[in-house]
Amino acid sequence: MKELLTKYALRYNRPEFFEKDPVIFPKKFAKLSHEGKASLQDVEIAAVIAAHLAWGRRNMIVNNCNRAFDEMQWQPYQYIMEGEWRNERTSLHRTVKWCDFAEICSRLRNFYMQCDSLESLTPDLFRTEIYGQKSNPKAANKKIHLLRRWMIRDDGIVDLGVWKNSSPADLIIPLDVHVHRTATMLGITSRKSTDLSTALEITSFLKEIFPTDPCKGDFALFGYGITHQKEKNYGIVC
Repeated sequence: MKELLTKYALRYNRPEFFEKDPVIFPKKFAKLSHEGKASLQDVEIAAVIAAHLAWGRRNMIVNNCNRAFDEMQWQPYQYIMEGEWRNERTSLHRTVKWCDFAEICSRLRNFYMQCDSLESLTPDLFRTEIYGQKSNPKAANKKIHLLRRWMIRDDGIVDLGVWKNSSPADLIIPLDVHVHRTATMLGITSRKSTDLSTALEITSFLKEIFPTDPCKGDFALFGYGITHQKEKNYGIVC
């Protein structure tokens, strides 16, 4: 299993597999930040929006992320702090409405008026203070752990590594139905629920193979899944 997952992690932790993936949006702002043309807050906001929309078909996710950033005129932090947000009951992405987007913008503005970075937020505080959901200690919080993977993993390939006070060793796998199905297929878990306990069980298994970077295994499960499942909905992230 170690040899198998290591092989798939190396094969699929490559930029060409993520050219049409929501990670491209915070990655764009991270590059601009390195050039002095964007701020850490721009990167964080891009990650918040992209992760929130990261469910459904990849081309739809990317198209609708582009709509959101077009609305922001590609200046996320300035847009958030100016306080004039698009606030309509029409759809931005699937069931996510522009009014939901506006509420996230409002919570981000309130946060940034007091703090400089989202890095210090626990997953549950991220859930309540930024995404406006009820506290749920049992939730897998897939989009939050996906965002944290983007921001913390620092191998310089797909993920960004811009949060320097956090360790990749402490990350939890972003658990969705596809990761769960692949982990079940490989015998990593027999749990039926896509909840935090299952995410922790899978993460613990991956940590035996990638001790300092368990979310490197996310690429292995992604790659094994698309290679072996042969699903018609291969382009789906949910």
